[in-house]
Amino acid sequence: MIGSDIEIAQAATLKPIVELAQQRLGIPPEALEPYGHYKAKIDLQWLGRQTGPKGRLVLVTAISPTPAGEGKTTTTVGLGDALNRIGKRAVIALREPSLGPVFGMKGGAAGGGYAQVVPMEDINLHFTGDFNAIALAHNLLAALIDNHIHHGNALGFDARRIVWRRVMDMNDRALRSTVISLGGPGNGFPREDGFDIVVASEVMAIFCLATSRRDLKDRLGNIIVGYTREQTPIRARDLNAQGAMAALLKDAIKPNLVQTLENNPAIIHGGPFANIAHGCNTVTATEAALKLGEYVVTEAGFGADLGAEKFIDIKCRKSGLRPDVAVVVATLRALKHHGGVDAKELNAPNLEALERGIANLERHVDNVRNRYGLPCVVSINHFTSDTDPELDLLRRKMDQLGVPVVVARHWSQGSAGAEDLAREVVRLAESGSADMRFVYRDEDTLWDKMKAIATRVYGASDISADSAVRARIAKLQQDGYGHYPVCVAKTQYSFSTDPKLRAAPSGHMVNIREVRLAAGAEFVVMICGDIMTMPGLPKEPASMRIDIDDDGRISGLF
Repeated sequence: MIGSDIEIAQAATLKPIVELAQQRLGIPPEALEPYGHYKAKIDLQWLGRQTGPKGRLVLVTAISPTPAGEGKTTTTVGLGDALNRIGKRAVIALREPSLGPVFGMKGGAAGGGYAQVVPMEDINLHFTGDFNAIALAHNLLAALIDNHIHHGNALGFDARRIVWRRVMDMNDRALRSTVISLGGPGNGFPREDGFDIVVASEVMAIFCLATSRRDLKDRLGNIIVGYTREQTPIRARDLNAQGAMAALLKDAIKPNLVQTLENNPAIIHGGPFANIAHGCNTVTATEAALKLGEYVVTEAGFGADLGAEKFIDIKCRKSGLRPDVAVVVATLRALKHHGGVDAKELNAPNLEALERGIANLERHVDNVRNRYGLPCVVSINHFTSDTDPELDLLRRKMDQLGVPVVVARHWSQGSAGAEDLAREVVRLAESGSADMRFVYRDEDTLWDKMKAIATRVYGASDISADSAVRARIAKLQQDGYGHYPVCVAKTQYSFSTDPKLRAAPSGHMVNIREVRLAAGAEFVVMICGDIMTMPGLPKEPASMRIDIDDDGRISGLF
């Protein structure tokens, strides 16, 4: 009988991480820094000395998420286990969970059922302290800005043009817009400020894109924190902040090694949101996994329109990584939701709604194959409510596109339930048919890059912006940032900017509400629709179900 995710995880037999690292990956004990018995950081110097052929890279993405759930992380873990099961040396590379969603509505991000990474409680809570280090580095820079102004403002900050907000790793809508420095002259000069969630921080984006400690420090120094009255940019290096910020990240930058329920290696490192930031784990972790494994299974955040597009257009563009194959995850329940079915009716057979909802999958598949140039397989996370006529309909639709469909049962069966998926992934990866390409060119203007994403990936007719936003984009172009990639912040629930538009809307307008320059991360953020860079908690947050007993055993975490 399958229990809850946390009950399954707590019943698992884990191997000591030092033993697993040496036996499975050839990492000597001196190249590990254990955090207890089952977590460890891998030494960067040791990783830098590893040479030889790199493994094949498998990108797991998904349809547009729904309340019914898709199971992208669960599929990533199950596929990694299954590849090991069929004799491939596979390493999983995942993002770290953010505490905001863990205590909010989404829950954790360690997989589910019998396809999980463990120790699940640690991974979903503080883990190895990486997010805390990132928050401290970010907020150190914020404190240095106000301290500099308080002590004379030699750099000439215009308080109206300070763009560096504060962060915390929790959903707290009350902190979106604040006033700071109240209480008199000793507390500084009052001004408007606000908080973002840590996973939306530019420090997080830099952390995930940096290739070395030197690159990390250089990028931190390039962060633009504000402007003078003459609109001259002021950078973190003007405050001499980059050294101390990098020092706070000294240990965080080392990749974290854990294991799956089946004692297969998993590297979990970094975690920017995909609906706000670029949604990928660190380049360091992915590169480390490729050095250590024959196959590397990684994921991009949310649907293929957000996470996979940014994985390709930002992470791959900056790092030189090239996926060999993509997996597009869906469930029949989620597709019926896209077809207009109410959440309470998703278990009932409904071929008409399923056919309408398959339009969402079709567009994601089209994007992966014809925009990003990757061969793909559709993985259907199996539910007991799935019916043969529904699966047959889905297969017929995908057959028309020449895309294989595999029903995967890793949630209930572990690696045994994903063997077929693993064999199909190997077949596609070894076919050599991947011809990865970007959605836009480096030399395109920022406006044209955004338009290319909206029209080619989202199915929109055009993009729009008010005069102030257009002027901001034009100024960034004029100031030499036009070669940067674009990072779109928008709802994950729809191809449009309206989360209520399900399936595959077309001909809509994508309005750019705000533009932010991330000069250290080297991309331009286009904020569209009503997306928030500090989420709020739902009416009944997941935290209400989380508890701990007198023996320290946690319950309610999922």
